[in-house]
Amino acid sequence: MSGAENIPLSDLDRALIRELSGDLDILARPFAAVARRLGVTEEEVLQKIELYRERGLIRRFGAVLVHQRSGFKANAMLVWKIPAARVEETGAAFAALPYVSHCYLREEGPDWPYNLYTMIHATRREELAKMAASMASLAGTGEWLALESLRELKKESVRYFPLVEEKA
Repeated sequence: MSGAENIPLSDLDRALIRELSGDLDILARPFAAVARRLGVTEEEVLQKIELYRERGLIRRFGAVLVHQRSGFKANAMLVWKIPAARVEETGAAFAALPYVSHCYLREEGPDWPYNLYTMIHATRREELAKMAASMASLAGTGEWLALESLRELKKESVRYFPLVEEKA
């Protein structure tokens, strides 16, 4: 079933989606805590999540790593100008590297020739430079830029169906 059709949502659905769109508690059974807050069973929560996944309402759960607090003090987005014939192969090679957290393709702009973007993370700037040089060698191109992170901005999950008091 595609996610394109309108799916009516009950008050429980809205409350559960609100809970799931925030940060989950770091517990052995985080969905049990969600269930307790909603006054339902953990099994009901898990069944609803599976139904949402089947209907295309949710695709996945993800974790957000706060790089600076976890020891990764040197971070950069590397932007690459990769020929169209090699972009899939190069992107796959970059994405397989353990220090690449994000790798994605974007359209080039009139004044911006870069089409492949990667985020890399290291504990020191020297490591970052070595990683970038290694990737440049792998890419076989000298046309790239390193845009280093100067500070980490606040990361927040999207909140669906916020409560009235959360809007203020």
